[in-house]
Amino acid sequence: MNFFATVGRFTLEALAALGRLAIFAANSVRHVLQPPFFLKNIGQQMMVIGYYSLPVVGLTALFTGAALAQQIYVGSERFNAESTMAAVVVIAIVRELGPVLGGLMVAGRVSSAMAAEIGTMRVTEQIDALVTLSTDPYKYLVVPRLLAGLVTLPLLVIVANTIGVFGGFLVATQRLGFNPGNYLVATMNFLETTDIVSSLVKAGVFGVIISLMGCYHGYHSSGGAQGVGRATTNAVVSAFILILLANLIITITVFQS
Repeated sequence: MNFFATVGRFTLEALAALGRLAIFAANSVRHVLQPPFFLKNIGQQMMVIGYYSLPVVGLTALFTGAALAQQIYVGSERFNAESTMAAVVVIAIVRELGPVLGGLMVAGRVSSAMAAEIGTMRVTEQIDALVTLSTDPYKYLVVPRLLAGLVTLPLLVIVANTIGVFGGFLVATQRLGFNPGNYLVATMNFLETTDIVSSLVKAGVFGVIISLMGCYHGYHSSGGAQGVGRATTNAVVSAFILILLANLIITITVFQS
């Protein structure tokens, strides 16, 4: 009986958390579609999410693209298919690794910061002060972060894809002896519009997930410093899981045979 009670308690808590998240997301979307907008806050969040994340996203993409090219070359040697390396690298980077790794890097950096900032405001009653001053917390805190995430993640993924393909190009031409012109021609020939569109769609969805998880866990944090710490951890973990789940759903939807 204790086992079933534990399972039932866990199930009810999970459903309650899912309901709170759904209500929070619905309220956030409703406020996104209605004026006024705090443009200064949106610009600040675009800098925090986009510009300040460029170094980590760029380095991650560069190293991943270079390592991927080396691994694909070694594997394709077994089947005498070295000529397919450029095509496999660009497809893997643009379809999967660029948006997913970029999203995960930004989630680790941004979701935690959002949860910590908004969580601190919650436990120190600054959000209650905003309400007292007739300022909607959703408009002032949540909407700018959601819009910034939606806009900046696709831009970051474009940069990540470019740098990742360039990393593969460097390894192929400088280490593996590929002709630079032939490599670039093969890359462009095998890259399709569907690949780019799916990458940008994933990036936009990931940006919303990152901002939503950071804002949600920070907004509902409680219990002082320990509560803020839990909110920060939960924001990152939930953002990671939802990014991977959304990636699976979008990939199956777009590239179904």
